[in-house]
Amino acid sequence: MKVLLGGAAVLLILASAMLWMLRPGTRLVEGSLAPDFVLHDQAGQTHRLADYAGRWLVLYFYPRDDTPLCTQEACRFRDDIGIYGDLGAAILGVSVDDRASHAAFASKHRLPFSLLADPDGRTAAAYDSLLNLGVARFARRHTFIIDPEGRIAARFDRVDPATHATEVATRLRALRS
Repeated sequence: MKVLLGGAAVLLILASAMLWMLRPGTRLVEGSLAPDFVLHDQAGQTHRLADYAGRWLVLYFYPRDDTPLCTQEACRFRDDIGIYGDLGAAILGVSVDDRASHAAFASKHRLPFSLLADPDGRTAAAYDSLLNLGVARFARRHTFIIDPEGRIAARFDRVDPATHATEVATRLRALRS
């Protein structure tokens, strides 16, 4: 009986710790200023939010390079790149993977946009998109449309990789009209 109670206590503590780590941070809302970032892409080029001032930016966070759903999402953005160009928008993908991983992923799938390495997760955290499990960190699958003035114009927290690129383009088109 003592062992069962001790095991239950350990499980309760672990469950509480997991819930605490998964708690939402301060939520960025539409209209708020987008957090600044300085990150390097797969080619080593530095990207800052200020580099996109005056144009629309789609900033999408994803968990891991070359995993099935992340690949599907990236390839959908790749396939719709012309639509985004016509809408005057740049696309940037962000994950906690390193530049070498991003380079291999972008090359393998011929991705025509930059993938930004956020190995410490600071940018993902600033965008309420970091899942920190203590021993592992991942970017949550979130997308932000940032307007030409640097404000969050749209936020997507529930992302279906199969249809997301179309959903974002539709919203961007509506925001621009």
